[in-house]
Amino acid sequence: MTYLDYAATVPILPEVVEAMRKAETEFFANASALHTPGHLAMNQIEHTRGLLAKLINAEPEEIIFTSGASESNNTVIRTFEGCEIETSPLEHHSVIEAAAAYKGKKLPKLYSYMLTNNEIGEILELPEIDRSKYTDSLLFEAKSDWGKPIVTDCRKAYLHSDLTQALGKIPLDVKKMGLDYATFSAHKIGGPIGVGALYAKKGVPLKPLIIGGNQENKRRGGTYNTVGIIGFGAALEHALREKTWEKYDTKVRKLRDTLASRILKEIPGSSLNTDLKPGKSLPNILNASFRAAEGESIQLYLDAEGVIVSTGSACASGDIKPSHVLMAKTGDAEVAHSSIRFSFSLENTMKDVDRVMEVLPGIIKRLQGISTISAKTISADNS
Repeated sequence: MTYLDYAATVPILPEVVEAMRKAETEFFANASALHTPGHLAMNQIEHTRGLLAKLINAEPEEIIFTSGASESNNTVIRTFEGCEIETSPLEHHSVIEAAAAYKGKKLPKLYSYMLTNNEIGEILELPEIDRSKYTDSLLFEAKSDWGKPIVTDCRKAYLHSDLTQALGKIPLDVKKMGLDYATFSAHKIGGPIGVGALYAKKGVPLKPLIIGGNQENKRRGGTYNTVGIIGFGAALEHALREKTWEKYDTKVRKLRDTLASRILKEIPGSSLNTDLKPGKSLPNILNASFRAAEGESIQLYLDAEGVIVSTGSACASGDIKPSHVLMAKTGDAEVAHSSIRFSFSLENTMKDVDRVMEVLPGIIKRLQGISTISAKTISADNS
């Protein structure tokens, strides 16, 4: 199998599997318990908290464990229920739909902008937030569902960024980026599915999405997923030890760019939706469109050849609508419907690129052959 869907999920790392198996027998106790087995489990959780804090330049107490980035995104956005919430049209659905559900017209204002897009890999500019405007008359209370204020703060604007795709791929510093909130998922770096984290800067408002427990300093209720969090920690240790962001910038970028070059050269009617210039996109994601060839058909034909890719975001599987990201970028439904996302990791080699190009040109030619668009028009696209 040639797996090129790492932006959807990274196969769990061997050291993560080993750490989780050990955790099942050695750190099985409820981490909130006062007895020794509980303390041992909590020590492991705090170790993971410290690792993520180190990787993103945060304080350990600013890290909250969740079930994944979608929960983290929803937690931040629901905190600002009834307030102004501004997002970009390129955001993940867990941001777009939550913002639509909770936004209002009150101050303060939340800006929620992802740093790196999950479909085309674009590195986006975060908005500049004016931190100088304070007022004594405007106090914002993020209240829990039982009516007690969580935090009172008088700043007018807060900045949240979904860093799910960026973690481990590029250097991250939440302080230099001026972030108040940031979200992460373990399975994007080789950790287990179902574990994530939220960075919440000291002093910012935070309304728990899940209530009914004192875990995470009353910021997220529920028994700790100790085994999963330990697995997340093993994946973070791997990223820190290997300095994966440096290897992505060299090895993986070369693979991505080689595939892009060959697609444009060898496949008529092909175009790129990812900007390959340094600093413009993640080094591991390539989104391409193939005129007169439907994306889902391309994916299925490639799958039959053992080449695993996705059409846009795997999070929106089953949705026949064109990618909202590509529609926002191009406004062209045909481009959006004919797109394929190839996403690499450190496990890939040039053999994977060669394998794609062994089968992809024939698949596209076959699909274009049954299209109503003429071959002359298709060939003209690449001229």
